[in-house]
Amino acid sequence: MNMARKIMGLLLMVTLILTAGLVWAEQPKPKLVNITEVNPRILIDLRYATTNNFLKQKVYPNGFQCLLLEPLAQKLNQAQLLLEKDGLGLKIFDGYRPLEVQKKMWKIVPDERYVANPYGSGSNHNRGAAVDLTLVDKDGNELEMPTGFDDFTERASKYSMEPTPQQRANRMLLRQVMEQVGLEGLSTEWWHFQLPNAEKYPIQ
Repeated sequence: MNMARKIMGLLLMVTLILTAGLVWAEQPKPKLVNITEVNPRILIDLRYATTNNFLKQKVYPNGFQCLLLEPLAQKLNQAQLLLEKDGLGLKIFDGYRPLEVQKKMWKIVPDERYVANPYGSGSNHNRGAAVDLTLVDKDGNELEMPTGFDDFTERASKYSMEPTPQQRANRMLLRQVMEQVGLEGLSTEWWHFQLPNAEKYPIQ
């Protein structure tokens, strides 16, 4: 009798595990979306689609769009709506980044403080789970920040005291709004924000 109960118990446990696995497998994976279709008022300046970047060359193909995982795009929409109350907005420098572009960056700057190793876990940009951005006023002019985009100096750190008081205030405002909508930053780059546990998403 005891043996029969043990067998029934094991069968029940196996059934529960298999059922849980099926439910997990059926969960839809977040998809990449064009941020301009979520909120067309967010400005886009994809630097890697131009020569105005630290690579000094265009590495995105013609017509490359600003793509992000849908959960990230929705959080940026929330941030844009919050900023618009104060006459401000967002400008995006980079979103989803193809792995081949990551390899080019790594060849130029093989330093994991600034460029994720594409031969390791890759960048959260390769997952569509990270975004590089700044703040703009109502006319689209960028607010003064500690450095330009992709500045690999200590001044670009989110805690650096080298910038002017106004630059630090603008940096703090950007970080506060991003954290308010549920995004995380990097210590070395004031412009970078990503979904929590971004590494759990697959490289696209």
